[in-house]
Amino acid sequence: MKFSRCFRGLAQMLDTYSGYKPSPLSIKQFIDFGTTASERQSFQFLRQELPVRLANIMMEIQLLPESLLSQPSCRRVVDWYQQSFSELLQFCAANPESSAARDDFCESLVNIRNRHSDVVQTMAKGVIELKDSTRVDCSTENNIQYFLDRFYMNRISIRMLINQHTLLFGSGLGGDPRHIGCIDPYCDVVEVIKDAAASARFLCERYYLACPELVVSQFNETFQRSNKHTDALPPPMQLTYVPSHLYHMLFELLKNAMRAVVENHPAGAELPPIQLYVILGGEDLVIKICDRGGGVSRATSERLFQYLYSTAPRPPQDPSTPPLAGYGYGLPLSRLYARYFQGDLVINSCEGYGTDATIFLKALAQDMKEVLPLYNRAAQQHYQNGSQAPDWSSVLGSSGARPRSTPTDSPPKPASSTARKPSRPASAAVSSLRNISTGSAASGQGQKAA
Repeated sequence: MKFSRCFRGLAQMLDTYSGYKPSPLSIKQFIDFGTTASERQSFQFLRQELPVRLANIMMEIQLLPESLLSQPSCRRVVDWYQQSFSELLQFCAANPESSAARDDFCESLVNIRNRHSDVVQTMAKGVIELKDSTRVDCSTENNIQYFLDRFYMNRISIRMLINQHTLLFGSGLGGDPRHIGCIDPYCDVVEVIKDAAASARFLCERYYLACPELVVSQFNETFQRSNKHTDALPPPMQLTYVPSHLYHMLFELLKNAMRAVVENHPAGAELPPIQLYVILGGEDLVIKICDRGGGVSRATSERLFQYLYSTAPRPPQDPSTPPLAGYGYGLPLSRLYARYFQGDLVINSCEGYGTDATIFLKALAQDMKEVLPLYNRAAQQHYQNGSQAPDWSSVLGSSGARPRSTPTDSPPKPASSTARKPSRPASAAVSSLRNISTGSAASGQGQKAA
């Protein structure tokens, strides 16, 4: 990444903050902090944590090939990150007791969130510009895939922190009074499924004039085991989660399933229903979507989570086009949302029959901890190693990639102590966050901190 002339003075601060590791939080910590902490504590924590998360990914951007960084859309994204990093640094020495400083900080967070609202589409255009301007070799493509997973996961985490602070302490109207920030302590999974299904059905019927039915089945393994000799009705399928994240995943998967079913059957034919199963166990909540949309081949299935792979046409340069349509980002981003809190998204397809898409989520709030990319020696080596000579006669594995010492889908192992600076000293804000009571999750009617 080449710094703009007016931002070259930030290089030293960027190097300093990138030497610190981000502090991953669990949903339970988000809940506890949102119900017991003050705006001052949140301000003190975020003015340190947000620059660290920005710096970690900005240093990684520097490792991308110059051919990508020189693209107009990519340069625009870099400028946004430089500007946001610079704005956050202005609050490092601000007095946390000053209500004016806290108000300015909250306003800056809103501006940063608005500035970065088009980052996903703009970076996607940058990669398209690269592919249109030059031949992209396998090594470069693998590095871009590796980077985008980490880049967008970092973005999800930053927006999560910003949304929590602005919803809890901002001057605007809050959301659902039951929510704590953007988290619903009692998120009704089936209700979110209904909302996502209604939106997907609307699009399907509008485009195809037909839509398959959705059949939802629920299995509460824990309840059934403890109440197998009674006629008691199971409680709603609930978990502590971010409803917007769950909606994003479900809408994408249901939209794909409905489209596949309609396109795989003749016009006017009876459409087989889509089966959706919600299973709650002791550790996991699983949502499985099964369609009879003809499926895809194994070779195609292996590419579904690759960025810029899409079965839809490339989007025209038209502002009326729906966001991300045809970019091929729906499934990769949905998998990141699932993985953000220790979950996952798995696709199994049977060519000639249909596809099963399974979302795995942690059932317990204390087990849902952020998964964050770390800028360290392992990450640097991934970009620098480049392509390797083949040591197998054919490619292996479900991803079609040769075995590597560091899997691209797994977070890199921490580098040795010489590769990074020591973790930053815990401030009063960080300490208070870490020492919050580990009691049960707060009630859904929790009030904002004073």
